[in-house]
Formats: sequence, structure tokens, C-alpha cells
Amino acid sequence: MRTGVIVAAHPGVEDLAVRAEELGLHSFWVYDTPMVHGDPFVALSLCAKATSRIRLGIGVTSPALRSAPAAASGLAGLNALAPGRIICGVGTGNTARRTLGMRPTTAARLENFTAALQDLCAGGSTEYREGDRVSDIRFLHTGAQVNTADPIEFVVAALRGPKAAAVAGRRGTGLISFGLLDPTAWYALHDARRHAARVTPHDPDSHPDSHPDSRADSYVVTSLHLLDEDEDPHGDPARDATGHLAMSLLAFAADTPAFAEQLGPEEGEAVRRLLERRGTTSTAPDRHIKLYPNYLGRIAPRDRDLVLPSLMNTLALVGTRDDLRTRITALEQAGVDELLIQPVIDPPAEMARLAKLLT
Repeated sequence: MRTGVIVAAHPGVEDLAVRAEELGLHSFWVYDTPMVHGDPFVALSLCAKATSRIRLGIGVTSPALRSAPAAASGLAGLNALAPGRIICGVGTGNTARRTLGMRPTTAARLENFTAALQDLCAGGSTEYREGDRVSDIRFLHTGAQVNTADPIEFVVAALRGPKAAAVAGRRGTGLISFGLLDPTAWYALHDARRHAARVTPHDPDSHPDSHPDSRADSYVVTSLHLLDEDEDPHGDPARDATGHLAMSLLAFAADTPAFAEQLGPEEGEAVRRLLERRGTTSTAPDRHIKLYPNYLGRIAPRDRDLVLPSLMNTLALVGTRDDLRTRITALEQAGVDELLIQPVIDPPAEMARLAKLLT
């Protein structure tokens, strides 16, 4: 299986991209969460200038964050800096919207946004709407500001539901998911994507992803901790390496009572403690201000007790070399093409361990 890295966008991130390229990793991604992390287009511009081979991804942008022409301009500009190396994840804005105290957008809006990005980034035109006013738009640049000749890879963010996977099938894109390490769930996502693709009319003259270099790969974002001999799989080092994933789920549950009700008693109690610790409630209008600071960053030691073994086992890869290889092989058999880890303790060392594990 291919391997890559995803990190928060910040100044100096290009140094990590250079190291990832030296290690032979396939891709380097940054998150698009404006009120928590830095700007992904700025970060990837720096990475594009500092690297020559590694693919560069945004994971993920959304129509709830920026308009299609603005996003397409940024993507095509990146493609001018790193021709053919750009990957764009698109989603409903589940996290990025919640950090604003808002809700994600709809699957229909996601699909329209994806189609517009595909059209514009391939040099075509698309329909642009503001209220009742509609116009056809396309890039009007005459210089080298954008690159629409080399393909951009698009992937749609999906969890367990079939709606986003169906969007991927209809638009001919790949998939990306966060913490989804259940092979059965991946089989279901791929079935939904394939079914939608089969029943969707395909016009190669208008579909940008008919390009012979287009991809429909699947990516999973997780974290990885290789256990030392006789190390406790749920000890402090493992919790520190994977805790950001567990805390992200707890924050989502604290922000979404309907989801919290689906959790088990132990996880529900962890949500209650998180809300109490952050000094908010699941219905407070300003809860996003309390729940999302340092989102997907290294956890504080005082929060280790919230990183439950059940969450670690579900969302992250923790185990011996043989354990990890077995789980990764099962994901590969389920159609996952690339494993993306988010290192938070010692990124260069964690990237090196990832590269060594799968070579």
C-alpha cells in the first residue's frame, strides 16, 4: 500500500514535505480548517516550490468554505507550481463548518461544487449562480497563472454513509475518509461508488475525469504507533500518538447530541467529561469556541484519560509490526490505495517509521 502524511497547515510545513519526499512517501496533505489551521493554499505553495515529486493534497475543502471559482483558481494556481501533482479533497465541511458554529452543507451542494471544480480546472466552463442570477464562467487568464492542462486528482470525503460515495461515483472521483479502519465499511463505500458510476451517463467530452491520467483512488487518514517490545498498547505513548483522533470524535459527539446518543456508556461518559472540562454544554451557542481549539493537535496530558482503548482501536493503528501489517493488508484488500498518517509527536521520526513499516 502507498503511504502519505497529512498535517495542519503552518509556516515551515514545507520542511516536512521535503522530508516526506526524501523518505519516498507518495503524498503530503494539509487540512483545510480556516479557524483552526493555516491556509492550505499558502502551505502547499511553499511545498510545491520545495519539492519535485511528491503529490500535494488538500484534505478537504468545501463549498461551505469558499466559492467554486475561488477554490478552482487556487487549485489551478497550485497546479502551475507543481504540474500534475495536486490532489483536492472535497467534502461537506463537517469539521470546518463546526469550528464556525455552523452545520455542514448538503451532498447535493457538494456534488455541484465538485463538478464545477472539475470543469474549471480542466479548462472548461461551468454555471455559476448567486441567488436568481446565473452566468457561465471559465478561466480568462492568458498567462501562466493557472495550469488547466495537467490533471488534478479529486477525491470526495465520505464516512460510512453512501451519499458521498455516490457523489464520487457519479463524478468519477476517488474517496477519502477519516479514521475509517473497518474493511467492511470500505467494501460498502466502494460498492456505493461503483453502483452510482454504473447508473450515471458518462460523456467523455464533458467529464474532466475522462483524462487518461485521472485517478479514482481511496485514502484513509489515521495515526500509527508501532509498539516496542512488551509495551502497553494503551499506555501514555500510544495515547499521545493517537489521542488527537479520539479527541476529534469526542468533540464531534459533544457538538452533536444525536451522534453522542449512539455511543456506548464509556464513550458517552468521556463526552460528558470533555464538555465539563471545556466549560460548555452540547447546546451552548458558543460551544465551538470551547471544543475546537488545538483541534487535531497533540493532546494535553490531562486529557489522556479521555483517549479510551475502544476509540484507539477503532480510529488508529496501534500494534506490533505484524499486527499493523495484518490490518493494513486487510484495508488494502478492501480497496484502500493509500494510508495517510497524521504525526503529532515527532513528525520526521514518525514518517520514517511509516516508510520503513511498508517497505
